[in-house]
Amino acid sequence: MNKYDIIIKPIITEHSMEMVADMKYTFKVAKKATKPEIAKAVEEIFKVKVKCVNTMNYNGKSKRLGARPEGRTADWKKAVVTLKPDSKTIEFFDGMM
Repeated sequence: MNKYDIIIKPIITEHSMEMVADMKYTFKVAKKATKPEIAKAVEEIFKVKVKCVNTMNYNGKSKRLGARPEGRTADWKKAVVTLKPDSKTIEFFDGMM
């Protein structure tokens, strides 16, 4: 799997922006990506040192539009990446503060 296939997009919410102060960054990642793969991809893309990775799987929600049959949004996976204290920050998130 390519490193850009593993890290899909950053998650920008109030809570994730508060965690940036603790050097924790949140990303939407590939459903089948493992913690070591996520850590390696973040290190290569952003040139930082990763301390640990926590992942969460989310089930898609049921949705309905009018009288149409019920559908579902896609299942997805979230990763919270904690950087080592001696690592530099991810500049992309610095512009959001």
